[in-house]
Amino acid sequence: MRPELSQPSHFFTVDVEEYFQVRALRSAVPREDWASRPSRVEKSVDELLECLNRYRHRGTFFVLGWIARRYPGLVRTIADAGHEIASHGFWHERVVDQNPDRLLEDVRSSKDELEDITGIRVLGYRAPSFSIVPGFEWAFDVLIEAGYRYDSSLFPVRRRSYGYPSAPRAPHFIHRPGGRLAEFPLATTKILNCSVPAAGGGYLRQCPLSVIRRAFREASERGESATFYIHPWEIDPGQPKLAVSPLNTMRHYRGLETALYRMEQLLEEFSFGTIASHLEMMEASAPENLATGVA
Repeated sequence: MRPELSQPSHFFTVDVEEYFQVRALRSAVPREDWASRPSRVEKSVDELLECLNRYRHRGTFFVLGWIARRYPGLVRTIADAGHEIASHGFWHERVVDQNPDRLLEDVRSSKDELEDITGIRVLGYRAPSFSIVPGFEWAFDVLIEAGYRYDSSLFPVRRRSYGYPSAPRAPHFIHRPGGRLAEFPLATTKILNCSVPAAGGGYLRQCPLSVIRRAFREASERGESATFYIHPWEIDPGQPKLAVSPLNTMRHYRGLETALYRMEQLLEEFSFGTIASHLEMMEASAPENLATGVA
């Protein structure tokens, strides 16, 4: 029996961007070429929406501002289907490549674009490439200033390109001088006492599905909500194949044929909802009963 929507236990999230906006393909498609590339995002998002509807789940869609401006109907379609619209920034720039002023402009413009389309307040943000890392905590101050109520950028793992190893694994509050921000970290599990990423995306495509299942089962057993993510291009094996390095070719194209099937196995087994559905309850809870993350 599939779980009821009224009792979501985990978070299903989608980073809505085109296949050619991925960092691994940047050498082949600079930003000035984006508009000339064939778009495939609408078809893939429609497929994700149909899949979520079939399994009676809702999700949070972190939409790139550039996508929203070009395809406002897509944003309305997602919202009209009962899913949450959140921000993925405007230009898909990593936090580590920006300064506070540039980031503020980016997250405000994305938020404004999405709110103008839907008429609904945007509550959450996810940094491209999970790029809020140690030393860049000022990004939380920027998000608070821009009016966001939560972030979902921290990956509690140790990796060369991203990761915040000391972040709690469960949803928690980050307290800053300007206020507090709820944080919804990406799912992990532990293998040989090491934190292992198990939230979806490339890990869904390239790692044993048992690792992903383990992370969500462990979170359920702890009474915690875990966060899953996927990109529309990850269920699109027919996308154009671009010439990049062998490593980036493997990162981007491996497992595209099986990602949708693997995702459906998780939708069948676990209960998923939106981050916003949990946020109000979390904010109303006593802070002392919640984990506290980055200071």
